[in-house]
Amino acid sequence: MENGGGNLEAQIEALLNAEKQSRQAGDVSGTRKAVTDILKLCFDAGAWKTLNDQIVLLSKRRGQLKQAVQAMVQQAMQYIDQTPDLDTKIELIKTLNGVSAGKIYVEIERSRLIKKLAKIKEEQGLIAEAADLIQEVAVETFGTMAKTEKIAFILEQVRLCLDRQDYVRAQILSRKISPRVFEVDASKEKKKPKEGENIVEEAPADIPSLLELKRIYYQLMIRYHSHSNDYLEICRCYKAMYEIPSVKEDPAQWIPVLRKICWYLVLSPHDPMQSSLLNSTLEDKNLSEIPHFRLLLKQLVTMEVIQWTALWKTFKDEFENEKSMLGGSLSEKAAEDLRLRVTEHNIIVISKYYSRITLKRVADLLCLGIQLSCQDSYWMWEFLELVWGRKM
Repeated sequence: MENGGGNLEAQIEALLNAEKQSRQAGDVSGTRKAVTDILKLCFDAGAWKTLNDQIVLLSKRRGQLKQAVQAMVQQAMQYIDQTPDLDTKIELIKTLNGVSAGKIYVEIERSRLIKKLAKIKEEQGLIAEAADLIQEVAVETFGTMAKTEKIAFILEQVRLCLDRQDYVRAQILSRKISPRVFEVDASKEKKKPKEGENIVEEAPADIPSLLELKRIYYQLMIRYHSHSNDYLEICRCYKAMYEIPSVKEDPAQWIPVLRKICWYLVLSPHDPMQSSLLNSTLEDKNLSEIPHFRLLLKQLVTMEVIQWTALWKTFKDEFENEKSMLGGSLSEKAAEDLRLRVTEHNIIVISKYYSRITLKRVADLLCLGIQLSCQDSYWMWEFLELVWGRKM
């Protein structure tokens, strides 16, 4: 509650006169001290409306020094979490956002303000508004922002787009981050900035480490690729997570990830990339800790017909157990696609051993009924023609 109005106004007036003299004399430290003292007076008095008014007034004074504006914005940001209620907090954020708009020397502060405001919108259930708000900022152009803070901000943009199911925008934003950025050797000493270069600010304490950001990045990419059931890309994301040192050193973390790698390898359509990943995974010594999955992958590289009913009986419980594992359950379509992949494998095997075969015999080997639907029959013959390389 605002109090001591008359006394406060007199103190502010005195400081405004001191600020004017310092500003006109080009005294940076004096101007900076005057503006920050004004803000502290308002804060100590609980005069939040006066605080907002003074921030706007001081920023618009003729020839205001950018160092003073920067100091004012930075100090007022410390008061955000100490506001008495949500409305006051939002009003202060909007005031600071308005003051910092278009000013390069406070672009990092503005990005942090917008992130805070977007978080409030999200907590209010306004996901679309939060996503629209945070997309306004292009942090990749900020020369003085720490790399980890840039990545964290872009990942927040991607997450909000996924939350609002805007998959096109999520993909566009995710491409601002190259996976190679996570492979930088953190043990190397930071290069000292050359003369004339911008000094990069330290990232705030709440920004995750580069390796933790790598995990978050691939978790978001898994969400994105899950939308289109792109199993091979999902598998590659889990493979990247599997290589994170903190994951690889902890069986409680790498076992669920390795299970997902195996499942999504099996679910992926057969192609050179899938075959390469399948063989490299089979060479992983850690696979001996989950022998069931080693057996599953081994069947896919063995040129023998897989009996679907026997395979599903063996792995149905494991399939259901994924619900309690890292990454959650497999998609609703996964069980259907698993059978489709087994059928594709069997057709490839059949093509190795037969040059002519009846439809009934094919149906028996594939564990399919002879009474196929028109669509299933058409699909099967198209695939047979493809693997045989000629018309049947």
